[in-house]
Amino acid sequence: MAVLRCQAVRVPQVDHGSDSASAAQVAAIYDRAGKGYTAYADGDVSKLFSFDGIHGYADRQVWHVLDKKLTTLKANGATSVRLLDAGCGPGTWLRRMVMRAHELGFSAITARGFDISCSQIEQARSLARGLSEIPGIQLTFDVADLTRPLSEPDGAVDIALCLYSVLSHLPVGQLPNVSREFSRVTSGHLVVSVRSIGSVPSGFVHPIESIRYLRHDHSRDQCEIELQDRSRAIFSMHLFAAAELRECFAQGFVVEDLRGLDLFHTRFAPDARWSPPGLHADKGLCDQLAELEEIYAVKPEFINRATHLMLVGRRADLLYGTT
Repeated sequence: MAVLRCQAVRVPQVDHGSDSASAAQVAAIYDRAGKGYTAYADGDVSKLFSFDGIHGYADRQVWHVLDKKLTTLKANGATSVRLLDAGCGPGTWLRRMVMRAHELGFSAITARGFDISCSQIEQARSLARGLSEIPGIQLTFDVADLTRPLSEPDGAVDIALCLYSVLSHLPVGQLPNVSREFSRVTSGHLVVSVRSIGSVPSGFVHPIESIRYLRHDHSRDQCEIELQDRSRAIFSMHLFAAAELRECFAQGFVVEDLRGLDLFHTRFAPDARWSPPGLHADKGLCDQLAELEEIYAVKPEFINRATHLMLVGRRADLLYGTT
């Protein structure tokens, strides 16, 4: 496999009216973040299933869905599985899926992840090197742009992923085309998550404590940040309403589930990073927060206040695998 080598990247200051300019800026900010983004987004990547990153609670909810889709496929007699992760970053989610599929006994696992950031794909390839050598596993990572046609043939994917800020970075006018491409290549399920319109402020690529200045212009779908080292970046960032997310994918998929991820947990759960010693061990409160999440995550008056939204879709002609 050819090895990509990325040069050090300075975030370009270009006209946001161009889709290609927006893509270049998004690529540049993730290239610059490098391994720091991996630690921020995924926590300790050597412990894939610890879910100890900043979005650990939401990650566990997403993983519950993905794990169930894999186990249902296997229970229905499938011996092979085909996976796609669009905007895969350092490949953490695809590695989780491949490892779980191998554990479940799938004899042939074909998985592709792609991202617009050269640096993130370098990391993904490095972290997945051991998995790629296991017989029966075909795992590849490519640099590619989600606004371009997907390389997969029609119906070639059993489970497609597009998680967290990926869709938010795209020009809104490109979303219908992206949705059609997912529908074209997916024969099974699509799992998408995005940042919601009522979410708390975020640096998206960097932890909030590393940011001196943050401005999110909703009218232009643009985020501007300045880091503690005085470096600045401007990039596209669209926040979704639940109804908008449903509309994006309702033409090509039956929406099995649409819910908020993390309405209460991150805001109120005692955490050792900011709570007094001992409070973070209050399991009873965490259990109560989880119960509240389950009740209110799908209610129209609350869903858009979640940190993220998750949509689970299936092709209309799929007869198995419902949640």
